[in-house]
Amino acid sequence: MKLLKTTFIVLALASSAAIQAAENMTVRLATTTSTYHSGLLDYLLPEFKKDTGYTVEVLAAGTGKSLRMGENGDVDLVMTHAPKAEATFVEKGFGVLPRKLMHNDFVIVGPKSDPAHISEIKDVTTALKTIADENETFVSRGDDSGTHKKELNLWAQTKMEPNFGGYKAVGQGMGPTLNMASELQAYTMTDRGTWLAYQNKLDLKIVLQGDSRLFNPYQVILVNPSRYPDINYQGAKSFSDWLVNPKAQNMINDYKRHGEQLFVADAIAQ
Repeated sequence: MKLLKTTFIVLALASSAAIQAAENMTVRLATTTSTYHSGLLDYLLPEFKKDTGYTVEVLAAGTGKSLRMGENGDVDLVMTHAPKAEATFVEKGFGVLPRKLMHNDFVIVGPKSDPAHISEIKDVTTALKTIADENETFVSRGDDSGTHKKELNLWAQTKMEPNFGGYKAVGQGMGPTLNMASELQAYTMTDRGTWLAYQNKLDLKIVLQGDSRLFNPYQVILVNPSRYPDINYQGAKSFSDWLVNPKAQNMINDYKRHGEQLFVADAIAQ
């Protein structure tokens, strides 16, 4: 009886260890809806799994929510695009090993008729001020995402509050925001990747692009294992290491939608 009991305990411990090992092959990533909707992760993750055996569970949200998931230890790493918020995340001890990953840019899109004549303007703050002065409809994500943070920063540069009658903050991700802008024949700001993924479904066009203030950098940051020892730090670091190595960086540069490159890899230059 004693031998059977001992054998049962050993088997139970072995089973528990096997379960834990299986769980450790899953990495939890909080990232932006813009990264998710672009299709980039669907392109990268199968190759990462083939190379390492790790499966990545993606939780797509705005940058603000993604960073809060990191702060709460609900994920193993974050991939976001709001430099000031990311710096605070690291400074407060929630994140470690921040790495530049890639960048793309934001664009202003609007009705094909372009009633505010934004296509004739090259300066993004002048464009936003014109939309407000003309009281044209502007749909904002309003969701504390990296895109929303960037938009508010640009409004601050206009010395105007975005509280004109046509301004609509919807608290939605980029895809739903673009759909609403199309339905309302409104202007909005979007990352180029999501625009390229959605453009064929929308009655909109790019009306402003190329201003250097529309630059959109992404970082990957590990959640601090000293604060949350139960996270899968090894799996997260494996993913971060893989992302900044030449193979993944070349894949990022090669990824295209409708014949256009969506992201420019930044880690190669480090």
